[in-house]
Amino acid sequence: MVFSQLIDKVREYLPTAKLAIVEDAYSFASRAHEGQTRKSGDAYIEHPLQTAMILAGLELDASALAAALLHDVPENCGIPTSEIEVEFGSEIAKLVDATTKLGKISWQASEEAARGGSPSTDEGQAENLRKMLVAMAEDLRVVFIKLADRLHNMRTLDALSPEKQQAIAGETLEIYAPLAHRLGIWELKWELEDLCFRCLDPEGYHRIAGLIADKRAHRESFIAEVTGELNSEFERVGLQAGVFGRPKHIYSIHRKMERYAAMGKDFDDIHDLLALRVLVNSVPDCYSALGSVHTLWRPLPDQFNDYIANPKLNGYQSLHTTVMCQGTTPLEVQIRTREMHHIAEYGVAVHWRYKDGDKTGTSFEEGVGWLRQLIEWHRELRGAEEFLESVRTDVFADQVFVYTPKGEIKDLPRGSTPLDFAYRIHTDLGHRCIGAKVNGRLVPLNYELNNGDVVQVMSSKGDRGPSRDWLNSNLGFVKTSHAREKIRQWFKKRERTENVERGRELLEKLMRQLGIKFSERENIAELLGYDTLDEFHNAIGYGGVTSHQIALKLTAAHEEEPKVVAAAAPKQSTAAVKVLGAGDMLTHLAQCCNPVLGDSIIGYVTRSRGVTVHRQDCHSAIHEEETERLIPVEWGRTNVSCPVKVRVDAWDRVGLMRDITTLVAEEKVSIVAVNLVNNEDRTVSMFLTLEIGDLAQLSRVLARIEGIRGAISVARVAEGATVKTTPSG
Repeated sequence: MVFSQLIDKVREYLPTAKLAIVEDAYSFASRAHEGQTRKSGDAYIEHPLQTAMILAGLELDASALAAALLHDVPENCGIPTSEIEVEFGSEIAKLVDATTKLGKISWQASEEAARGGSPSTDEGQAENLRKMLVAMAEDLRVVFIKLADRLHNMRTLDALSPEKQQAIAGETLEIYAPLAHRLGIWELKWELEDLCFRCLDPEGYHRIAGLIADKRAHRESFIAEVTGELNSEFERVGLQAGVFGRPKHIYSIHRKMERYAAMGKDFDDIHDLLALRVLVNSVPDCYSALGSVHTLWRPLPDQFNDYIANPKLNGYQSLHTTVMCQGTTPLEVQIRTREMHHIAEYGVAVHWRYKDGDKTGTSFEEGVGWLRQLIEWHRELRGAEEFLESVRTDVFADQVFVYTPKGEIKDLPRGSTPLDFAYRIHTDLGHRCIGAKVNGRLVPLNYELNNGDVVQVMSSKGDRGPSRDWLNSNLGFVKTSHAREKIRQWFKKRERTENVERGRELLEKLMRQLGIKFSERENIAELLGYDTLDEFHNAIGYGGVTSHQIALKLTAAHEEEPKVVAAAAPKQSTAAVKVLGAGDMLTHLAQCCNPVLGDSIIGYVTRSRGVTVHRQDCHSAIHEEETERLIPVEWGRTNVSCPVKVRVDAWDRVGLMRDITTLVAEEKVSIVAVNLVNNEDRTVSMFLTLEIGDLAQLSRVLARIEGIRGAISVARVAEGATVKTTPSG
């Protein structure tokens, strides 16, 4: 690409006087990068030039374009930002500096820390992220530049090693594509997602591309035919409108196919693979066009969304409807004004205009209001893990829009509950919440809110305070980090002695449920990064550490690769357990203790059946006389499920077994055996054998069963326990 192409593009929307800034920045960057090449072999200046070209497509101002051309100069050329400030002024220098800092954030590092890596690394990433959000709130052009920079890097990813390609594509799909979505810049979002998908899953990408190509001729013929029909209808009613076919992006088809596969559907059932976009001149024309579409074709029930009356948080507005054409072919139609279409393509970048140094118009401020609100909420966040979690849940999650009883719209991350809504309204309302009505109907506090719900919070008059169960992620009472942090703060203000005692009780209960000996408490505390048991108990007591986090850590600690490499095995073992230093040996799990991923295990070499795997605290292993037969083993990296025996004590009632089996099925866990014992005190003891993948899954299932009406206690059956069975009548 040559610089003249960029200038021609910029000249279309910027006054001639502003072109000099862009030209000077290009000259400076060209001299600085002279002699430098990229991995692809291209001259390095090609990258900042392409980055600026992407921003010119968004019609950004001259300062942003200049910063894009200069954004790699400090890091790659050793030229300090102070020199850029002398040459181009403080505004452009600040943009370059902020973009450079943003480029140094490594999300992979924070993920490693979350899996048990260095806490200090995680703290550093969180601090960088705080700075990024503040920089974005002060000047959103920083993230525009970074998104354009990342898009061009993704376009030229083939020049890097496969490992780097995977790392960059994974980071882009997790962070930058959702950020483009949240800012409403659809053109960047779709291309980033498709490029990531092609890198991360080339087989899946080309399979879907092939499915689309196979039906391309039929699809183009069909679109041409229905476009003609709709244009004729618009002419008949005197409506001026442009009708266009809308391409469906490969990654979005992949996501939809995944959702459909879970419902037993396939590629041919995707309604919006065939789609039209209708552009009109005004909002009334949008609804007139909708009437014409529904007159011409029969609309499908529950396939209509009015994003004009209820815009998405990123400013997106449109009418979406799916109709049945030519008898049996579903067709999605999107209807919007031309201005709405411009905003849909370029998001809040449309509103980025400068006049005497000030942003003009209220649309821009509305578009980034969520960002300012996020920064305000998270000033009180305690540490890195909570902050990183909050960004993922409160910034990058899909949104639902719900109403207060007075008709005010509130946006929440998808999956939010009435408790999240209560804490969004006011912290005190959340603390005093005792129930909720949705659309006039009483619902449980872990009910998932949907678009358009009217939510009414019922609260106690006194200072009731939250329940500790609200922090149990397995029970699903709160989904937003904002609500979770407010609850933690409430408990943290309580007496330390009370928190320590409560934390000890919760830990002992969890260990009883999972069948872990109390002597392991210090090891678990160390695994979670606590020096003393009191500190660990205190953190559990005020909600800083949850039962689910403990189970996840125990599982992750046993997912590490073996430190001793198996000797020259002819092929990789597919077993759930690795025998250290012994190659590919037959293994099977002991039925006396039924170990599961996350348990500490040991192997026993049998005479004819290979290696039997026991829990380390199994009575059989501890009292084994031939100790030379005991050998070290570790869990492998497979998804093999293991049978786990669980005891549920509950008050007997109609529907109890149905509720338990339904809940277990929702967790995608199989029940392979059931024994019932009817007790004289009108309780029932159920002994279930479940196919469990790891301790984290077991913890989640036990917590959910414990929440069933009438449940008294739920726990893993200890090794050596006898199960008495009687007919259940």
